[in-house]
Amino acid sequence: MARGKKRSKQQEPVRKWLWRFTKFGLVAGFLAAIALVVAVLVVRSSLPGFEDLKSSPNGQMIRVLDVNGKELFSMGPSYGEWLEYTDIPDVMKSAMVAVEDRRYENHPGVDPIGIARSLQVRMQRGHWAQGGSTITQQLARNVFLNNNRTFGRKAREILLALAMERKFSKEQILELYLNKVYYGGGAYGIDAASRRFFAHSARELDLAEASIIAGLVKAPSRYSPTADAKAAIGRATVVLEVMQDAGVISAAEAARAKPASVKMAPEPRQNSVRYFTDWALPQLDLLIDETVEPLEVWTTLDLDMQRAATAAIQSRVPGGAQGALVAIDRDGAVRAMVGGTDYVTSNYNRATQAVRQPGSAWKVFVYMAALEAGYTPNDTVTDEPITIGNWTPRNSGDRYAGDIDVRTAFAFSKNTVAAAIGNDIGTSSIANMARRFGITTPIDTNPSMVLGTSDVRLLDMTRAFASISAKGIAITPFGITKVQTMKGDILYQSKFDGSRVLVDPWVAAGITDLMQTAVNTGTGRAAQIGRPVAGKTGTTSSNKDGWFLGFSSGLTTGVWMGRDDAKPVGGLQGGRAPATAFAQFMKVAVANRKVEKFDTELVLPEWQLEPDDGELFGAPEDGIYVDENGMPIETGRGIEYDLEDGEAADGPRLDQDWIDSVLGRGGDPAPRKPEPAPVKKPKPQPPQNQPESLIPEALRSESQ
Repeated sequence: MARGKKRSKQQEPVRKWLWRFTKFGLVAGFLAAIALVVAVLVVRSSLPGFEDLKSSPNGQMIRVLDVNGKELFSMGPSYGEWLEYTDIPDVMKSAMVAVEDRRYENHPGVDPIGIARSLQVRMQRGHWAQGGSTITQQLARNVFLNNNRTFGRKAREILLALAMERKFSKEQILELYLNKVYYGGGAYGIDAASRRFFAHSARELDLAEASIIAGLVKAPSRYSPTADAKAAIGRATVVLEVMQDAGVISAAEAARAKPASVKMAPEPRQNSVRYFTDWALPQLDLLIDETVEPLEVWTTLDLDMQRAATAAIQSRVPGGAQGALVAIDRDGAVRAMVGGTDYVTSNYNRATQAVRQPGSAWKVFVYMAALEAGYTPNDTVTDEPITIGNWTPRNSGDRYAGDIDVRTAFAFSKNTVAAAIGNDIGTSSIANMARRFGITTPIDTNPSMVLGTSDVRLLDMTRAFASISAKGIAITPFGITKVQTMKGDILYQSKFDGSRVLVDPWVAAGITDLMQTAVNTGTGRAAQIGRPVAGKTGTTSSNKDGWFLGFSSGLTTGVWMGRDDAKPVGGLQGGRAPATAFAQFMKVAVANRKVEKFDTELVLPEWQLEPDDGELFGAPEDGIYVDENGMPIETGRGIEYDLEDGEAADGPRLDQDWIDSVLGRGGDPAPRKPEPAPVKKPKPQPPQNQPESLIPEALRSESQ
């Protein structure tokens, strides 16, 4: 009896401490519950409204549009149409709830059973292998938090989930979840995912497609059909099994749904549009301030012209060679840009990055400098052998026409005449002219520079020709016309600046006259398109590069062809494949434009109307290169000069007297002068309209 009393006295302090601990726990739990309720209410009051959550994006999206508003592609996250809860297919809602949160309808935002199961697996395997997050928790994490695996983040996630359940209905939470969660492939929301993977709206999802999308949430990068179609289908099969186990679908329905037979949307091709966007989009950093808002970028690209440009390059480039094309509108807007025959195999943009010798296409700068110095298209020059220093240029086939006019010399790309003009006016003035018209690469001032020995970019050359087309007004190529937010707020709008004059209008009119003749009767005949075209061919030695650049109806297009390793290409001449590609493209590009005649009327300045026998012309510079600032550059490269093929060895002798006789301008051909000067100084002439030179077919065999 005494022993029982003693044992009872010993147990009494234990019971007392247990009771105290229980009371403390109850009080602490009660206070914690109050604190939790207060915290949930505070968080609930700070949560944005349902409509605000619907409109807020998860990241910046940039939609890139062509000049007509057609979407080229999207950068960053992609958002589809927002679907209301009632518009979402039941199979999609059922699949997501079954696989991600089976007790979704019954928990308050946090699932204690799911958390306990997750902890049990964690203790068994030694690492987190199974999540216990509810759909509400996942939504809170996606909208407000990050994916860091820390207890602090988990606690905030739970608090947010409880608050969201107090503020929003189950239907609203599921609507937000299905429209905002990331599903891989850049797609946020089921509609973006459906369009990305199946090429149709989420309104049309069937059971098999819904199972694929529902299976992506667990690991979008692993199960995305664009990353691993087989893994996506395997995961969809698991989703169907879970749905059957949850009683959402029957065994027969699960059997009929065959994820493996779902037709996936084809991957978008990395086509030639990317040459343009790779060049244009980096300009955004200079046009607008940094922003996280979704943007619409309106570009200058015309998709129809781009398709025509791609087809022209792919169909006309000689085997083993590459090609590039740039088309610039009268205000500088780049309407088409092709940097190679196939973007997928080579994303190197030969239109903007490659530097190659332009050959005779460079002569536009030679003749513009000559016109500015006092020459006119009707002035007489002499095509004959010439030596400047230790350099002796020659024409194709060593054939020389004798006395001809400037127009004819340009149209048939006479090398000796260009060399003599360069020697007369000075190569430094030619380099200055090229700089004015936008050539940014180093310029060779050797005497041979008149034949295009300086490396240039196609974009720069096309820009120069566009400025000629604009009657001597500086044209600056650009690729972006407008940048605006999805709400319509304009962040940038392009404006044309036509205030900078590069040459007098009569110089631009004179060179246009010469280039139109080159297309009508000279080396650029393959570029004819049934309306006025002015242009110039170019071919470098050994046919390493072929060029044609020209304009019509306000659109200027430049074409280059050649090998990346600069090896010769058999039969590649500017007047052949490049000119043909130009014509093929331009026939489509200007088909709906008004036919425009060129203004080639020369209104000469007064100083040209008076004798000026004492006028001095600069001598050619020593053999140096100068950069864009006019500073000399040391180089060790050899000199190549333009020598174009195609002149018949047994054709008639091409001189001005013979041409006049064929065209009925005079009597019998007069005998040639025994020792004509290389270049005859221009004689002052009154203003006049300069007619085009009509050269007969028998003479159309000169070099390009």
